[in-house]
Amino acid sequence: MRQIALYGKGGIGKSTTSANLSAAFSKKGLDVMQIGCDPKHDSTRMLMHGRWIPTVLDQMYERLEIIDTDIIFKGFGNVRCVEAGGPEPGIGCAGRGIIATFQLLEKMNALYGDVVIYDVLGDVVCGGFAMPMRDGYAQEIYLVTSGELMSLYAANNICKAIARLGERSTSKCRLGGVICNSKNMDNEAELVNEFATRIGSKMVSFIPRSKTVREAEVNQMTVIEHAPESEQAKVYEKCAETILGNSNLIIPTPLKLEELENLARKYL
Repeated sequence: MRQIALYGKGGIGKSTTSANLSAAFSKKGLDVMQIGCDPKHDSTRMLMHGRWIPTVLDQMYERLEIIDTDIIFKGFGNVRCVEAGGPEPGIGCAGRGIIATFQLLEKMNALYGDVVIYDVLGDVVCGGFAMPMRDGYAQEIYLVTSGELMSLYAANNICKAIARLGERSTSKCRLGGVICNSKNMDNEAELVNEFATRIGSKMVSFIPRSKTVREAEVNQMTVIEHAPESEQAKVYEKCAETILGNSNLIIPTPLKLEELENLARKYL
C-alpha cells in the first residue's frame, strides 16, 4: 500500500491536486482512499460532487458508537473519502481531528487499499498535522508549492519536519518530490525546480494554471471527471504516473531563510 501525503501552504491547491490525483489513480483501477486532514474539511468535495461529508470529529461528538459508513463515503471512481474535521475557529486544537481520525480508522481496520492520500495543511507543522509523518502513516511526502516566497517558505518548513522526523526509528517518512501548482509567475518553473534541487529532491510535476480547473470546480467535479480529454487532465494523469513510478525518496536538506530569500530574488 502506497501512503502518500501532500503538504503545502493553505490555499496553494493541495485539495484540488489531491482530488485529481485520487481520480487519476482510480482510473488506473487502483483502490484509493483520500483523507482530508484540514479543519476546513473540503478536501474531498469535488470527488463527492460538492457534498460536504460528515467529519470524523463531528461524528465522535454526536454518536456513541461509530461504524465505517458514518465516516467513509464513496466518491468518483469509488474513491473512499474521509474528512478528519476540526473544532470551530478559536476553539481547541486543529490537529485533534487528525489524531482522532487515525486512531478510529486503525480501530476499524479501514486503512487499506492500493493508495492512501493524506491531504494535510502545511502552514504549521504542529503535532497533529505532523502525525501522518511522525507515526509512520505517510511514507511519501510531496510538497505542493508555487513560486511565491511564502509558499516556498511553508514548503521549506515542511522539509525541516521531514528531516527531523525522518531520523527517528518509528518514522518512515521521506520526501518524494515537489509539485509546482502554478500561479502564472515569471520563471516559476525554473524557480521551483531549483528549489527542489537545492533541498536534494526534484520537481515531479508542473501544473499550469488553467480555467478548466475552475470550470470543473463550479460543476462540482474533478478535472479528471469533468474534462477527461483536456490538457489539464493529462497533466494530473502524468503526475499520478510519475508518483507511482517514483522510488527516489530522500530526507531533504532544508534551506536557510537567507538562502531561500536569495533564491527567490534570483528569479525576479
